[in-house]
Amino acid sequence: MSKLTYPLAGHTVNRMGYGAMQLAGPGVFGPPKDREAAIAVLKEAVASGVNHIDTSDFYGPHVTNQIIRAALHPYPKDLVIVTKIGAVRGQDGSWLAAQEPADLERGVHDNLRNLGVEFLDVVNLRLMGDIHHPSEGSIARQVTALAELQQKGLIRHIGLSNVTSSQVAEAQGIIKVACVQNQYNLVQRSDDGLVDELAAQGIAYVPFFPLGGFTPIQSGALSKVAETLKATPMQVALAWLLHRSANILLIPGTSSVAHLRENLKAAELKLPEAALADLETIGRQSQAA
Repeated sequence: MSKLTYPLAGHTVNRMGYGAMQLAGPGVFGPPKDREAAIAVLKEAVASGVNHIDTSDFYGPHVTNQIIRAALHPYPKDLVIVTKIGAVRGQDGSWLAAQEPADLERGVHDNLRNLGVEFLDVVNLRLMGDIHHPSEGSIARQVTALAELQQKGLIRHIGLSNVTSSQVAEAQGIIKVACVQNQYNLVQRSDDGLVDELAAQGIAYVPFFPLGGFTPIQSGALSKVAETLKATPMQVALAWLLHRSANILLIPGTSSVAHLRENLKAAELKLPEAALADLETIGRQSQAA
């Protein structure tokens, strides 16, 4: 894997990381069909140079963190585990907001317990908004609650997820923002301005659903570029994100070792100017639709 790096939480991490969401069962609920295969994916990721893993205790719930602990504890010193709080799961697998200070503290302790650590490297406050799209509104109360947990030594760094530019600015009046995690990919470009704002401040931007999420990106133009470069469409989509801005850190998820290796190869893919021009057209067409 190419050693493209960026600062995160006092570490230098490889920009191609790993997202653990798919290690849980269908719908990110319950255990995986093959726990040993999930453990193998995590071990392969770290062996391949991944030192940034994204997770949450509401994946499963509890499942992915317990698998991460089984696979990797005691953790390598250079490994940054980023978790998120702000939601819980219903008995039916539904995603429920959990934004009160007591909810956030409970979420921090759940992550500590299931990861088997005394403090969390990075905790992202995950705003529910319009599920995968942010909505405006003050987040001062939630950020202040996390700042208090940081002062207690339970959290080292605080990030934000599913937020607007103004919410980032509001949080920065209370804490130092370590990273921002929003939906962004080749066709979902509404955060273009925020990516650039954060880059100017040296803050990592971590796109969730970098490949389109539950509905993967499908584009004839993307497939044509991939064929020209002898790569897969998803490798090209990941390579485009790495090219888009140096502060973008990727966390594509998979439950397959073979797919993991395929994703990691995207860091070595060079995009010529003609390919970049074609890919930019895809983004513009999507935004205009």
